[in-house]
Amino acid sequence: MTEKPGVSRRDLFQIMGSVPALAAATAGTGLAQTHATHEAAYQRKTFDDHDWHTVRVLCDLIVPADERSGSATQAGVPEFIDDWLDFRKQQDGNDDLQAQILGGVAWLDHESSRLFQKPFAGAGPDQQKRIVDRIAWPERAAPDDRRWAAFFTRFRDLTLNGFYSSKTGIADLPYLGNTAVAEWKGCDPSVWAKLEERMKKGYQGLGGEVKPWT
Repeated sequence: MTEKPGVSRRDLFQIMGSVPALAAATAGTGLAQTHATHEAAYQRKTFDDHDWHTVRVLCDLIVPADERSGSATQAGVPEFIDDWLDFRKQQDGNDDLQAQILGGVAWLDHESSRLFQKPFAGAGPDQQKRIVDRIAWPERAAPDDRRWAAFFTRFRDLTLNGFYSSKTGIADLPYLGNTAVAEWKGCDPSVWAKLEERMKKGYQGLGGEVKPWT
C-alpha cells in the first residue's frame, strides 16, 4: 500500500497524516494503556467472528510486523478498534462510525468475492493489495470507490492510533524521553544559529506586529 518500496513504518505518520488524530482517539478510554495486555480476556462489542477475522487481516496489512516490533494485531489494535467503536456509539448517541467501519469491512468481502471468489481474509496477499490499493489514496480513487476510500482512511487512522498508543507502538517510536545520556552536548549548532537569526529579526506576535528581541 505504499507508493515505493522501503517506506518505513515510521513514515506512515507523514503518509497518512494521522498524528493529530492520536490524542482524540485515545481520550476517554483506558484502552490506550492496556489494549495490548488483555487479548485473551477481551469480550468483543462490535465485530462478529467473520468481521473479526477480516479486521485482523486488514490491521496487519496496514501495520505488519517488522524487524523492530510486532504487527498491529500483536499490539492489540483490533481490540482497540472494537472498543473505540462501542465507546463512540455511546458518546455520540448514534452508530454512524460503527456503520461506516462495518460497511467497509463488508465491501472488502464483496469485492474479494466478486473478483476472486473468496472472502477478503482468505484472498492472497497480492489479491488483497489489489483491492486495498484502489482505496488507499482518496484523491486517486475512482468515483465508485470514494465512499470506500473514506472508510479506509478512517480505518487506517484507527489502526495507527491504536498501534502507536500501545506498549508495542510506543517502543517502536524513536522517542528518547526519560532516557539518561552520558554527556549533554547542548543544542545543535545549526538549530541554535536559526534561533539567533530569528531573534535578531524579531518575532511576530499574536496581533501580527513584529516585536524585536532585546
